[in-house]
Amino acid sequence: MKRALGMLIFVFFFLCFGVRLSKNQDYNDEMPAAPPPAVTNCNGIFLSYDFISRTKEFPHVKNATAQSWAFNATATILNTSKFELKAWKIFIGFQHDEILVGAGGAVLMDGDDFPAAVGNGTYFSGSPQADLKTSIDTAGDLSQIQVQIQISGTQFGVKPPAIPMPKSIKLFNDGFKCPAATRRKTSMYVCCVRNPKFKVITKKTKFLPRQDGDLSISYDVIQAYANNYLAQVTMENKNALGRLDQWNLTWEWMRGEFISTMRGAYTHKMDYADCINGVPGEIYQAMDFSKVMNCEKKPIISDLPPEKANDTTVGKLPYCCRNGSLLPPIIDPSKSKSVFQLQVFKIPPDVNRTALYPPEKWKIVGILNPDYKCGPPLRVDPTEFPDTSGLSAITPAIASWQIVCNITRPTKRNSRCCVSFSAYYNASVIPCNTCACGCGENKKCNPDASPMLLPPEALLIPFENRTQKALAWAKIKHLNIPKPLPCGDNCGVSMNWHVNSDYKSGWTARITLFNWEEINFEDWFGAIQINNAFRGYENIYSFNGTLVPELNHTIIFQGLQGLNFLMGETNGSDPIKGPRVPGKQQSVISFTKKQTPGINMAKGDGFPTRVFFNGEECSIPTEFPIGNGNRYHVNLVEVFFVIIMTLLLLENLH
Repeated sequence: MKRALGMLIFVFFFLCFGVRLSKNQDYNDEMPAAPPPAVTNCNGIFLSYDFISRTKEFPHVKNATAQSWAFNATATILNTSKFELKAWKIFIGFQHDEILVGAGGAVLMDGDDFPAAVGNGTYFSGSPQADLKTSIDTAGDLSQIQVQIQISGTQFGVKPPAIPMPKSIKLFNDGFKCPAATRRKTSMYVCCVRNPKFKVITKKTKFLPRQDGDLSISYDVIQAYANNYLAQVTMENKNALGRLDQWNLTWEWMRGEFISTMRGAYTHKMDYADCINGVPGEIYQAMDFSKVMNCEKKPIISDLPPEKANDTTVGKLPYCCRNGSLLPPIIDPSKSKSVFQLQVFKIPPDVNRTALYPPEKWKIVGILNPDYKCGPPLRVDPTEFPDTSGLSAITPAIASWQIVCNITRPTKRNSRCCVSFSAYYNASVIPCNTCACGCGENKKCNPDASPMLLPPEALLIPFENRTQKALAWAKIKHLNIPKPLPCGDNCGVSMNWHVNSDYKSGWTARITLFNWEEINFEDWFGAIQINNAFRGYENIYSFNGTLVPELNHTIIFQGLQGLNFLMGETNGSDPIKGPRVPGKQQSVISFTKKQTPGINMAKGDGFPTRVFFNGEECSIPTEFPIGNGNRYHVNLVEVFFVIIMTLLLLENLH
């Protein structure tokens, strides 16, 4: 009897404590901790981050800093104030080389796909729940005033029992102040409150005002049915120097949508296999999917060519069909906008007229254009369109979202164009920087060596044909020859800035454009910023030039009528043995010294500080020519030595 009783007690303790013990070891199933008491004292936006679990990943390595761990965490955004929070945005300061593979309830604001490296922190925005209502207006309904982000990913270098927590967490919306977060072992939290100095603009409408940016995209639903809707996408270039050529636009459908038809644009892949073999095939069994435009989760969309502009099936839309060209409004306002329409079909549970969701993760790229980073779609006031009947009436969209894309400045070795410098008083040309537009796959060259000086005629041939000229020039000029030789610039377009003359009342420079691509650039334009000489700008002769003082005193130039094509690279007179010939255009720009009497060519005042081609900022040399046939380098030791020796000689003479 005692033995049986002992056995029962053992089973009881095993059931009660054994399960709990197994949970403590396998904490993958643990739920986030309950909100800390601080939430009750927060009158603002309460943010928290709760670390849940992690497991060791393959490969298992001895170096703790190189070991990867799969982790799970939850970030919570709770509106505890009396004001609705529109389009919430938060920053989580990851610091352990994290790679995110999922974030349920949110999207990355920079539009990156998973897996995404976020070791320096990243921004999240809400999807599908972008707004947080107040507890007052919802009777405390957590589903409307709170969002939880289910985060999963990989982190490196934090060995147990240490906990891989972020450095910070804060709200990114305007008008809020966030103190340093409070950390409690596996959790951290902060209460962000409204800045009393921030002026809140009260609007009668319930949506956000439109924001400013370099490229504004509007996603407007103009017709809505139970299972599908018609949307219009309008892209407007707002940047004075921004530009897109042959743009490719992509996004990600988050709720199983697919594109039935399009007008004014087309998808690169017209494939309906994903519909037939997926959920749409089960829902729309009577639909002829052979006529469906695209069923991809991430379609790639391009503009139609001009010959389709009057096509009654796919054309006949204003601002469409220009082969993907978006010019700056300062160049041609009529070509700074692009429009297309698409018929979108939905799947359950979104089969009603009001279940409208825009696609996420917008990206747009062009050929030899600036890099754009696009934010998440924000619900804004409905776009108003002129009435199609011709009456002086306005028809609003059913729903509108705005996506704002901004130009990012190119990093080192990440440009798409470059500049070389030369001058009348120096026989050598300072070529484009080594690897200005990337290093390519050539492992025999030196990516860190300075480019070799060149004779002027070497600029007319491709880099791969310049080696012999560069070596011969180095021997003639007694210049150092690095081993291995420096890599090329690898740029599709280059520009040579040559100081042509310098006289008492003014000076001139010659601009030469080289197109090393095989494509032609229509309606091309360039721009320069020349800090010490812009006030003296006089004229540019073979191009159409304009000084824009409000744009950092930028001089913008473009081809005259009939000269607005920069042709692509072609074969030379001997296609087999001879080098290829770039497309070229050239002009002279003149400056007066009346407004800049102290300008000094030999000290570099005649060279631009920033150069742009078709909106892309070009890589420029870090040196410029001087009068002794070499580059300009200031060596203070040599200067002081010469001064001292001169003084000693003068002293001896006296």
